[in-house]
Amino acid sequence: MKVAEIMTPNVHLASPDESLQKIAKRMAVDDVGFLPVGENDRLVGTITDRDIVVRAVAEGKDGNATVRDVMTEDVKYCFEDEDIEHVVQNMGDIQVRRLPVLNRDKRLVGVVSLADAALKEDPATVGIAMSGVVVPGGAHAT
Repeated sequence: MKVAEIMTPNVHLASPDESLQKIAKRMAVDDVGFLPVGENDRLVGTITDRDIVVRAVAEGKDGNATVRDVMTEDVKYCFEDEDIEHVVQNMGDIQVRRLPVLNRDKRLVGVVSLADAALKEDPATVGIAMSGVVVPGGAHAT
């Protein structure tokens, strides 16, 4: 199965200059916890609800702080034509639950999550990946 078959298409981008309050409201309305961040037609980062809590609220920043202040700049992504089993294993290795999905022209076409894979892929494969994701550490470790 290919990533394109299970990803969520039509993903909205956050701007690095948007306020955290605006992005948090968008996440609440859209019921998402992850947004790719784009600037000048480039993917420059990602932001999660956890980034907002751990890198902003916990550090005393208010809702006027910008996405750029707390986003993850090291963008990990996959391609829509990759096999989902390979991508899920990679997600476990790099400890992420969601990835932006690009086409081969490097244009954002969606987001794939371990939850998407759990619904449509081999549960054992997803379980192995999830065990990698839940290991303490990673980008939010202090």
